[in-house]
Amino acid sequence: MIRVLVVEDDPVAADAHRMYVARVEGFEVVAVAHTRAEAVRALDREPVDLLLLDLYLPDGHGLQLLRALRAAGHGADVIAVTSARDLAVVREGVSLGVVQYVLKPFTYPTLRDRLVRYAEFRAAAGEASGQEEVDRALGVLRAPHPAALPKGLSAPTLEAVTRELREAPDGVTAAATGEALGISRITARRYLEHLVGLGRAARRPHYGQVGRPELHYRWVPEAR
Repeated sequence: MIRVLVVEDDPVAADAHRMYVARVEGFEVVAVAHTRAEAVRALDREPVDLLLLDLYLPDGHGLQLLRALRAAGHGADVIAVTSARDLAVVREGVSLGVVQYVLKPFTYPTLRDRLVRYAEFRAAAGEASGQEEVDRALGVLRAPHPAALPKGLSAPTLEAVTRELREAPDGVTAAATGEALGISRITARRYLEHLVGLGRAARRPHYGQVGRPELHYRWVPEAR
C-alpha cells in the first residue's frame, strides 16, 4: 500500500484530493495537512511514500517545504498539484524529487492516471538489462497528451471561471460570472456548462418573480 500525505490549503480541495486518492487501488491517505507546519508535524508522526503537494501554502511555498524535508532526510516522492505554470519552478521541483505535475483544475481521471503511472514506476525492481529498459521504466511516469479543450475554450479562462465558482458557496450565475471576469454571459455559460460536463459543477434553475428561470451553478468537489 502506498501511503499518501495530502498537502492542500483549501479545505474543499483537500477533501476532494483525499477522496480521489482513496478511490485508486493500492493507495491510502494517512493524513491531510493545510499548511507547511502541519505537513512537517504529520511527517514527524509517521513516514509516507508520496506527497500530493500544493505549491501555494499560507505559511510558505511548497518547494520551501520540500527543501526542508530533504534536508531533514525525508525521501518521499512528490506529485505537485498546483496552478503554477512557471517552468523554472517545475525544473526546481524535479531536482527536489517532484515526479509528476498536475495542473488545476483537474478531474479524478487525470489524477488517477498519474497515481497509477507512479505505482507502476515504483513497482519496477531489479537490475536493468540496458538503456532501453531504463528508458521504459522512466517512460511510465510520462503522462499522455492531455485532452484538448472544446473549441473556443482556453485553459486560463477555465481556471478563472473555476476559481470564481469554487469561491462562491451559494453558487453563481453565468451573468454574474461574466461580469466578474469581464467576459460575456454566453461565454461564461459555456465554461460553466463544460464544468458540469466534467462533473465539477451542478446546475439548478432559480425561479424569480417574472421571466424565465435563471440557472445557478455550484462547485462539486467530488466528480460523480
